Amino acid sequence: MRLRVLTRSAARASHELQGDLSDPASLAAACAGIDTVFHCAGHAHAFGALSEADALRHRQVNFEATRALAEAAGQAGVARFVSLSSVKAMGEPLDACIDEDWPVPPESAYGQAKRAAEDALLAAGERYGMHVVSLRLAMVYGAGGRGNLERMASLVRRGVFPPLPETGNRRSMVHVADVVAAMRLVAGDARAAGRSYIVAHPQTHSGRGLYDALRAACGLAPVRWSVPRGVLAALARLGDGIEALAGRRVPLDSEALDRLLGSACYSPARIHRELGWRAQTGLAEGLQEMLGGV
Repeated sequence: MRLRVLTRSAARASHELQGDLSDPASLAAACAGIDTVFHCAGHAHAFGALSEADALRHRQVNFEATRALAEAAGQAGVARFVSLSSVKAMGEPLDACIDEDWPVPPESAYGQAKRAAEDALLAAGERYGMHVVSLRLAMVYGAGGRGNLERMASLVRRGVFPPLPETGNRRSMVHVADVVAAMRLVAGDARAAGRSYIVAHPQTHSGRGLYDALRAACGLAPVRWSVPRGVLAALARLGDGIEALAGRRVPLDSEALDRLLGSACYSPARIHRELGWRAQTGLAEGLQEMLGGV
């Protein structure tokens, strides 16, 4: 099997090609002679945009670049195209646990760009007869990641992350190994053509549950107390005010607090029902891998 990687960094191996998603020549070269495209690139900062420039960046990278790559793939005769989308391509679930048929549209610039990219990919698939699939990923974690959970783990390990209160919230997650398994599956299964799938572990976790699991994975003793939700909410409002004045993100604001104590539950029932996929990596095992076996 021949592999080609399009990267913005200098090519370090024979299978790597330096280029950029904004450069049509790069996309054409990347797709030439390729049977399957896995589109993993994107502007991953999913917090709400603080400026028009942030929103424009989401549109340029997450929507326009995906549309351009899908077009280049179709013109090159690529047979299969799997795009890594996000559960944020749907409206916020609040306290529900939603599936792909959730009718609420996305509100954030990030989610809107991801949803537009899905629509553009589907149109390209129909136009070129290309097998296309969008995978709506829940929060992905694993070794080498730089997401919210990895940052939380670093703070927990250093003993500076506050013990969260138990609110009973439900947050969906998925380990990177399970994402890769889903990518390989949908690329080769004709039943997946033209579909979008939520990719998540069926078990959800509360913010406090994640805190406790991270302490255990770090080899730290359990903590029996917690910071009251009201105290955290007051600090978050203070963060909101600082952001409004300074125009830049601070570690704790209302949006960050909602990610810790609010719910974001997404059901992977469709991909299990239609294709038989089910996440295999549980939280304890996944955190051990993420933290390097510490």
